[in-house]
Amino acid sequence: MRTDKKWRRECALDVYTGSFGLFLFVSPWLLAYANEAARIDLWASGAAVVAISIAAIVAFSDWEEWLNLMLGLWLMVSPWALGFMHSTAMHVSIGLGAMVAFVAALELWLVKYEPRYGLNPPPR
Repeated sequence: MRTDKKWRRECALDVYTGSFGLFLFVSPWLLAYANEAARIDLWASGAAVVAISIAAIVAFSDWEEWLNLMLGLWLMVSPWALGFMHSTAMHVSIGLGAMVAFVAALELWLVKYEPRYGLNPPPR
């Protein structure tokens, strides 16, 4: 059986984002966070990032990347919003939130604003 499905080259970024989400998902068990709010937030945010990344791999749409961008930004402010600042969970949340947001923004930029040099080369 032959499939002619062509993968988008930006699909690799969804794989990276999914791996960040997987680490977020398992981090409450790996790092044994003391704060209940931190455990629930990182577990739920990680599950959402993984699910959205899988959906983006299967059938790309802009809203998936916008959701991952918003989740990344939420992860960066959630330590203050939920009260688990000055903890290991805060560092994981901010670090991985920044990576998720960056990769989502990069993918949106690549999809929307990448010049197509093969079609009409820029003038010299």
